[in-house]
Amino acid sequence: MSNVVALQQPAAVVGALQNFAGDDDRRRLTPAAAKAVLRLVDAWGGSNAEGAALLGVSESTWDRIKSGKWEGVFSQDQLTRASALIGLFKGLHLLFADDMADRWPTLPNRGPVFDRMSPVQAMISGGIPRMLETRQYVDALRGGL
Repeated sequence: MSNVVALQQPAAVVGALQNFAGDDDRRRLTPAAAKAVLRLVDAWGGSNAEGAALLGVSESTWDRIKSGKWEGVFSQDQLTRASALIGLFKGLHLLFADDMADRWPTLPNRGPVFDRMSPVQAMISGGIPRMLETRQYVDALRGGL
């Protein structure tokens, strides 16, 4: 009987996992995600247009987020974008011990993911799939995959 209970416990845990689809999770995660994306775009020297495009919002919404006057909730896609960007930022700071961590996203890159564009340009043009590929690329460079 105890084996059956042990097998059932993971199912209960799986049901409790956070996801970006649930309203409660999105409402809870949005403020921290917004703050983090604002900071990393600033650290990368990104423009308002780049920040808005990376996050998948309009420039006017980006301006409201920056001013602290936005009280919205990110969509599942926007939280996925934020998660990819935050993971990329962290990976770059683990890979590089100097200011290259914040310069790398804006430099032209010959890596197969970027087609000689900067990672920021590639992520803007390629959307969520390219953002996830960029994060995985950096994780692989640092030996994390």
